[in-house]
Amino acid sequence: MLELAAGFICLTSLLTYVNFRFIGLPPTIGVMVTALLFSLILQGLSFMGYPGLEDRVQQLIGQIDFGDLLMNWMLSFLLFAGALHVNLGDLKHYRWPIGLLATFGVLIATTVIGALAYWIFGWFGWHVSFLYCLLFGALISPTDPIAVLGVLRTANASKPLKTTIVGESLFNDGTAVVVFTVLLGIAQLGETPTVGETAMLFVHEAVGGVLFGGLIGYAVYLMIKSIEQYQIEVMLTLALVIGGSAMSTELHVSGPIAMVVAGLIIGNLGRNLAMNDMTRRYMDGFWELLDDMLNALLFALIGMELLLLPFSWSHLLAAGLLAVAILLSRFVTVAPAIMLLRRWKTVPKGTIRILTWGGLRGGVSVALALALPLGPERDLLLSITYIVVLSSILLQGLTIGKLVKAVTRDQPQEQNAGH
Repeated sequence: MLELAAGFICLTSLLTYVNFRFIGLPPTIGVMVTALLFSLILQGLSFMGYPGLEDRVQQLIGQIDFGDLLMNWMLSFLLFAGALHVNLGDLKHYRWPIGLLATFGVLIATTVIGALAYWIFGWFGWHVSFLYCLLFGALISPTDPIAVLGVLRTANASKPLKTTIVGESLFNDGTAVVVFTVLLGIAQLGETPTVGETAMLFVHEAVGGVLFGGLIGYAVYLMIKSIEQYQIEVMLTLALVIGGSAMSTELHVSGPIAMVVAGLIIGNLGRNLAMNDMTRRYMDGFWELLDDMLNALLFALIGMELLLLPFSWSHLLAAGLLAVAILLSRFVTVAPAIMLLRRWKTVPKGTIRILTWGGLRGGVSVALALALPLGPERDLLLSITYIVVLSSILLQGLTIGKLVKAVTRDQPQEQNAGH
């Protein structure tokens, strides 16, 4: 396993270098593109008489439990690092659109996507039950915080837009995981849980994650406040994420939500009240470096997964139709929330378009698809999910910055700044 990790880190570093030196795409997207190209080259070599090379790489990648690696470990680090730089005051100011999109938005999107997927799969002659179509809706409905944070870092979005998109993406995966878990339980047991059981599951996972994250985040904040030694303070935050992720799994609460809450506490209370300038500088540098490295590893892994999945032209066509359906569901959930918000607040022009197009899908969706039980439905949904995620990151991720600039070009500077 150590050799596998060493080889993958070396490969990711090489792909990162190739993108920076020769391609010049945004870092995470560029790494994924170069990994895709590497996968296609391996497949090409296999057709030219070197089949053993592709088989060996497939065997090595197959040893990686992508779902467990992302959901239980990498996602916690990435969400904590992202939450460190989110202003709690801004998040509170835009709590209504964030709350609506991260809860009811996910539920509406799950239903809309599930219904459209059921129709599209039937049109292609694939017999997928409506329950599995709803599972697909649940796993593909949340916007991916990793992809969104990576793109918004380079897009000159206004503060209201940036705060809303980042806030939603940091929290909506918790709702999606709960919905996915309930639907998966129905599919496996054949029993529909009561409303009370569903509510208790949500409280245990989501609310439990908030409370647990608040508890460990505040405890580490008090520890940081009591000392002035940046090495130990950085180490405490590292222990917070590693230990908190492991304890979340044991307590059956949402680890990602717990890490978001803990990151908000350390990034706001800790940064303002417990750290000196040197600690803030080292803390930011450490977590930004770790964030960039893990992002590169994650998107390289997504690109390399191409070698493991079966594809056909019908898969590509169905995924294209579903990508349009997902954008439609995104518009259906975003538009009412923003129109309702306009009754009380001034919302910049083009917000609905940017929020709709900025709803990128990423590794969270792939990880949830990998959690489906083995069977023909899993193989189909996994392939479709992978294609949708790739098209979302490549198409939307590479153009959202241009859309933001085009929409905000004629708006007053004050509005763009979010004042």
